[in-house]
Amino acid sequence: MIFLAKLLSIGMFIATTSIAANAESLAAPSGDVVLTVTGAISVKNSNDAAIFDIAALKSLGATQFSTTTIWTEGMQTFEGVSLKVLLDSLGVDEGTIVASAVNDYAVEIPISDAVEGGPIVAYSLNDAPMSLRDKGPLWVVYPYDQNPEYQSEVTYTRSIWQLDQIEIVK
Repeated sequence: MIFLAKLLSIGMFIATTSIAANAESLAAPSGDVVLTVTGAISVKNSNDAAIFDIAALKSLGATQFSTTTIWTEGMQTFEGVSLKVLLDSLGVDEGTIVASAVNDYAVEIPISDAVEGGPIVAYSLNDAPMSLRDKGPLWVVYPYDQNPEYQSEVTYTRSIWQLDQIEIVK
């Protein structure tokens, strides 16, 4: 029993060390910064923030889904980083997301929205980067067609495009 407890303790240490090593390895962007995350985050790659270019967002892993939206015509395919993965990479598990756009539009998104199979921070629409004119370069998109709860005014207001800043508020 003592052996098992020590083995579990070693396993927890290795897992914690591995997570910490991954968290500390958030690379600084080499391209144009498209997203700045501030506030109650435990992982930073800049003075008081985590900053990302498109390559840094892609390095977190891509998620893709197709859905219709109230702003576009027909089925659209979005690719980006899962909001859950983004927040996990920054050590965020509680609080509120205050997302801001280039035009200073801001919206609050509860951390509880950041779930597997939930919203993504999209950087690609139909296999092409999104320009500022086309709601880019980043757009918080929910898989509206996959969950009826996402087909609501509340969710639509959280679907911020031209996203450039996130603040995590506790």
